[in-house]
Amino acid sequence: MLSSKEIIAKTEQYGTNNYHPKDVVIVKGEGALVSDPEGKTYFDMLSAYSALNFGHCHPEIVAAAKEQLEKLTLTSRAFHNAVLCDFCMQLAKLTGKQKVLPMNSGAEAVETAIKTARRWGALVKGVPNGKQEIIVCENNFHGRTVTIISMSTDENARVGYGPYTPGFKVIKYGDADALADAITPDTVAFLVEPIQGEAGIIVPPKGYLKKVREICTRNNILFIADEVQTGFARTGKMFACMHEEVIPDVYVMGKALGGGIMPVSAISANDDILSIFTPGSHGSTFGGNPLAAAVGLKAIELLVRDDYPKMAAEKGAYFIQKLREIDNPEIIDIRGKGLLIGVEFSGPASEYVDKLIQSGVLAKETHERTIRFAPPVVITYPQMEEALEIICKVLTK
Repeated sequence: MLSSKEIIAKTEQYGTNNYHPKDVVIVKGEGALVSDPEGKTYFDMLSAYSALNFGHCHPEIVAAAKEQLEKLTLTSRAFHNAVLCDFCMQLAKLTGKQKVLPMNSGAEAVETAIKTARRWGALVKGVPNGKQEIIVCENNFHGRTVTIISMSTDENARVGYGPYTPGFKVIKYGDADALADAITPDTVAFLVEPIQGEAGIIVPPKGYLKKVREICTRNNILFIADEVQTGFARTGKMFACMHEEVIPDVYVMGKALGGGIMPVSAISANDDILSIFTPGSHGSTFGGNPLAAAVGLKAIELLVRDDYPKMAAEKGAYFIQKLREIDNPEIIDIRGKGLLIGVEFSGPASEYVDKLIQSGVLAKETHERTIRFAPPVVITYPQMEEALEIICKVLTK
């Protein structure tokens, strides 16, 4: 096997420089632990941005994938397959919705939600086609397609990609009054992250989502919750909206739905919304493929059977408690829900991240000053204790 340095050099020679990963090569993973070519073991505290809620190579999910691999992997949507029906049924039950529309990546699911809102706005609400407007928030992260970066306020994601897609209005996050003031007769939806992940684990004020729900209902616009990062138990509830007992019109899902095995995404909503699609109006060759459906089905089964929300809530509370014992005047905030936790510093966090990695804890800074801690929900308490011992030592000033 090549060494870490050789692998990194080869990747940099032939791969495009659209990422700047840390100098760690992962060749094997199990649960919350990963190892590099040299045999060094690390605690994974990033979980592939919440795609690994079940940990690396969960044996039951791997077994489900292997079983389906030996039967059938792809039919396209030109034909039916025997797994998609069950996947859609179980995901509909989990979200409390009537219909599911499967895709692949989280960005595809967001694009699907945008198309849903625009088409619903034109065909149901009666907004003239081409006038539909969607409200979003500052510092949002919904993906990297041209349409999605058109509503981003991150200039690094936007530079050089014009002309940008019109039809979006940006407001302050966590401000329900700003939403109410921004709505016009042409507004068809409000797209929001219940907790902003890439922005630095920004938790909105208590009651914000309830006000959002009320405003959207009153103004006949769709409340679309992007739960790609926050969904499937990451925040201590099955979906982050549930912290305020709020039900959005459309759930946008991805990441953990694929069980850490492959990209699986979807949106779910009731029939009065998703019935606006007709054959040929939207689709995906791989969306809802039998392999993805089998993996997603097993992921849903584990979430419910093993009560992942409870695990994340209890472990997250313990994790945050330990972090708050750290003595470091440079730490200005510790925030989050469940196992989605941000530690914000008064200055750059990269030096702390580098020391954590050297000490055997994989983490990454976001927005320069915040370290995100999001271990797999399956991390054991002994593993968490060991990782926290390292974290507390490195972060103590």
